[in-house]
Amino acid sequence: MELMTELLTSDFRPLDRKAADFYLSIVAQVKPDALTLATPCPDWTLYGLLRHQVSQDEGFAAAARGDGARLSAWRSGDLGDDPYAAAETSLEMVTRAFAETPLDAGLTLPEFGDGPVPAALAISAHFVDVVIHAWDVATTIGVPWEPDDELLTACLKVCSMVPTGDDTRGPGLAFARVVSSADDADPKDHLLSLLGRSPSWRP
Repeated sequence: MELMTELLTSDFRPLDRKAADFYLSIVAQVKPDALTLATPCPDWTLYGLLRHQVSQDEGFAAAARGDGARLSAWRSGDLGDDPYAAAETSLEMVTRAFAETPLDAGLTLPEFGDGPVPAALAISAHFVDVVIHAWDVATTIGVPWEPDDELLTACLKVCSMVPTGDDTRGPGLAFARVVSSADDADPKDHLLSLLGRSPSWRP
């Protein structure tokens, strides 16, 4: 419970902004002919993955404004003809919304159940989402994914609190099932495994 207390009282907004910049640095390397590639997320091509992240950004922004229960707010992301510009716009939107939200406010997040989620936890969840989807994009297009120690340590801390039961992990749920990893796995590989990714995945 000490870690949960820490997460509930931590302000992840600066880290979330840093993660957004990290994600955008990778999306900037996406070429148009890569958008049809398969990704580590089996339901999505790279186009679908980028669109999903835009939708998530818009959904979290709506939740911060008190409108998270409206499912369409989480499903209407549009890449238009410039995926990078769409990603930049949606991340700016959610950054502004989080900046205006008290950390103890209750946010409605449909993927996390019916009850309100403290904004501090919601922001930490968005933070992890952005960092891990940066890996999805990077490994799909074959570029490095190198989160710094601050991002990596914070992600591992948040992910250690994510339940691993079948009611929260698996197809159609918020998180993929944990992938086994060696006890001496690199911290980056350990993070990927915690979030259901195989570090050896290649398109």
